[in-house]
Amino acid sequence: MPPDPSIPHAGPRQGDLHVFGYGSLIWKPGFEHAGTHPALLRGFHRRFCLWSRLYRGTPAAPGLVLGLDRGGACRGLVFRVPGQCAADVIAYLDAREIPRGEDVYVRRMLPVRLLDQDRVVQAVAYVANRRHSSYCRPCPDTAAAAIARGVGQAGTNRDYLLHTVQHLDALGVRDAGLDRIAALLTRQDQPAVA
Repeated sequence: MPPDPSIPHAGPRQGDLHVFGYGSLIWKPGFEHAGTHPALLRGFHRRFCLWSRLYRGTPAAPGLVLGLDRGGACRGLVFRVPGQCAADVIAYLDAREIPRGEDVYVRRMLPVRLLDQDRVVQAVAYVANRRHSSYCRPCPDTAAAAIARGVGQAGTNRDYLLHTVQHLDALGVRDAGLDRIAALLTRQDQPAVA
């Protein structure tokens, strides 16, 4: 049976799929994989640029989730998925990232450098859809305020940010934008001095 053309494949092993994680996929992938690699994606950066009215917020108090936005570079993880699992993993990721046709992300195949192997692979990545009404570019203070109050079906927005920062730190990755928002949250938690 020929491979399904809607399932992107790339890798040294016939049919391997690579998936680039830059946010919650790093610490909660939710799919079978055969290995991970520290990786660098050029041309996009990690940013809180999507309002979340379901997973990390509500319509009345939206939270924010990360997206890959144009420009710069982004360090993260690449997951290697064996070919026999590729269709299931794509279906899972599409349901997770593009639920019920809510196209806040666009699935793309992008060249990503595996830093531990110094080679480039084509990897599935979910890029922020700038045409969607949920796309935004809040300043750090606005982002911190939304994240501080955001609670949705997947938990608190604060936990989403802090888990991501913690796991990036474990990978040796510093993200100045996320660190700044986390510092603003910490300041909000401290009692005012009289």
